[in-house]
Amino acid sequence: MEETATDLIVGEPPKIPTEPPQLPRKSVLDMSADELVAKSIVPVKKEYICPVPIRLGSDNNGPSGDAVPASTTASARPVSKEKKSKRQLKRERNQEKQSTRNLCPMVAKTGKADSCPYNDKCRFSHDIEAFKDQKPADLEGNCPFDGDEGPCPYGLGCRFLGTHTITDVASGISNGNKNSEINGLKKDVQRLLWKNKMKFPKADAELKVLGLMGPTKSKKTPSSNNEEENQTVSNDSHVTNENGCCEMNECSLEATEKAEGNNSGDDPRPQKRGKPLNDQTSEVIGEINGSSYEVKDVDTSGEQLESNPTTDQIESDKTLKLHPREKKLIDFKDKLYLAPLTTVGNLPFRRVCKALGADITCGEMAMCTNLLQGQAAEWALLRRHVSEDIFGVQICGAYPDTVARACELIEQECRVDFIDINMGCPIDLVVNKGAGSALLSKPMRMKNVIQAASSTVDIPITIKARTSYYEGRSRIDSVIANVAEWGASALTIHGRSRQQRYTKQPDWDYVYECTKKAPQSLQVLGNGDIFSFSDWKTHKSDCPQLSSCMIARGALVKPWLFTEIKEQRDWDISSGERLDIFKDYVRFGLQHWGSDTKGVETTRHFLLEWLSYTYRYVPFGLLEVIPQKLNWRPPAYFGRDDLETLMASESAADWIKISEMLLGKVPDGFVFSPKHKSNAFDKAENG
Repeated sequence: MEETATDLIVGEPPKIPTEPPQLPRKSVLDMSADELVAKSIVPVKKEYICPVPIRLGSDNNGPSGDAVPASTTASARPVSKEKKSKRQLKRERNQEKQSTRNLCPMVAKTGKADSCPYNDKCRFSHDIEAFKDQKPADLEGNCPFDGDEGPCPYGLGCRFLGTHTITDVASGISNGNKNSEINGLKKDVQRLLWKNKMKFPKADAELKVLGLMGPTKSKKTPSSNNEEENQTVSNDSHVTNENGCCEMNECSLEATEKAEGNNSGDDPRPQKRGKPLNDQTSEVIGEINGSSYEVKDVDTSGEQLESNPTTDQIESDKTLKLHPREKKLIDFKDKLYLAPLTTVGNLPFRRVCKALGADITCGEMAMCTNLLQGQAAEWALLRRHVSEDIFGVQICGAYPDTVARACELIEQECRVDFIDINMGCPIDLVVNKGAGSALLSKPMRMKNVIQAASSTVDIPITIKARTSYYEGRSRIDSVIANVAEWGASALTIHGRSRQQRYTKQPDWDYVYECTKKAPQSLQVLGNGDIFSFSDWKTHKSDCPQLSSCMIARGALVKPWLFTEIKEQRDWDISSGERLDIFKDYVRFGLQHWGSDTKGVETTRHFLLEWLSYTYRYVPFGLLEVIPQKLNWRPPAYFGRDDLETLMASESAADWIKISEMLLGKVPDGFVFSPKHKSNAFDKAENG
């Protein structure tokens, strides 16, 4: 029977599906190794896979699509804290200092309540018995300063007090705590920086020669009877013009000229390089640059160090300036270079990597403005251990004058082998100030910064940059031929743009292209997701012109990567060997931050930050496809023993358990949240 139009209208319309049918979701157990790799999931052997229970109502899905248990994610979430005013915070800090939990350092060293010269005016407590009553129990093991000359510098406050002898505490003679560390900030230098009275004759002279000082002003400052102040160039005695250059007044220029021609003994800051900056008298003996050195600090009277007068005369003569080709260069060829890593790349971590095979180390990124303001926390990033035979510092600044003055200050007050200028940091806080990767979008500013820094100091200047700021625009290859002419001796290229952050694979083909365009005088290093010996070998064989490869996040996940590369093997490291590495880190941390309660908790904090990366390592013996890639997400799995299973957990509560194995119980109410949220993989923001 033939259908009519009426029948079609009266009948029910056909049902059109609004959503595609939901297919059953595959679990990790149902996927093949190739499917797991395609989804960037670590292909763990099926017998080690842990079935994850589904938590209904959760939008927190794991890498395989299965829901993550609540116990895994809740402990790693940031905890909202009540906001307090600055006045309230200051009042709480003062109250905390005066509590019995904070014993006076002098009283703790000597064990005598009357040993403090401030007596009742001291900010700290002098009640020894009350301090002992509330002090946490001692930790297991020996004092980290055991074996050093002299007693432990923390005395009664040390968490290993039971291993001290009575004569050690009674003598009250401190071993200085920092015998093996240099590049500290001296109090007299800090005061000059606080008061903006530090002189930068070399930097200001070079800025003037390069035309970066701007037109002079006719302002005149009131005369002063203090000749030292008249010859001082102030940090803030300039204004910034439209182009970001600094304009100095005539008085500042005259002061600069006087400072350049004045080598008299009344200079508050002697123009010498390489002296240690500890307030206490100490002696440092180590190997730097392949030669033995001995450093002795200044005494309490402020007398200068004894040294070779011929060398001092050459270094203090500002008329002698090295040609760029005469500067001492760092040979990066085939050397294992540990990248500067924010938060986790501290001195104890660098010591661990150095023991595992790293050749070159670099301090955490320091902001130039904070260094010039004398902030102690920023200067702590420049500290160096004597085991770091090739060591550099990384600075970050937006303007040529700031960077040049910071470089001059570092060269005179620290012992470093090179200064690295960061031009790749993607963090918004840095980029919004015009520093970091923001310089990639301003080639002229980039040129001025490099020229001002390289012409001010005699040590090598290196650059760390990304491919570009925006994807495909203002790429680094357009200026790589000029970087050497501007004064840089090496350039490290991270194969991602600032816009990418860490969300895509690094473009190593573009790194190779830039390397081939670079002049012979410029050493080019590659950077991006090196996580195994085969990664290193592949990049070196694909581009022989590449001097070396910088190792960054790969070292955070498995610091024994340096050993693998040197020994040309994949190390199936056991859980016990990994725990020994953590033990070394804790020992180095207590030596660096202190063995008292504050030092123990500081060490614990940075250990937990590191553990937020190390859980991503999957043991070599558990893999179906080798080697593991850095962007692969590990599924929930069982280890070959209980300790390995604990180390594989992505729960912050389990990281705390590992810290308690090494540093004892955490304080009441302890909460930890990773700073960089590294468990998100693509949102880590360390520059």
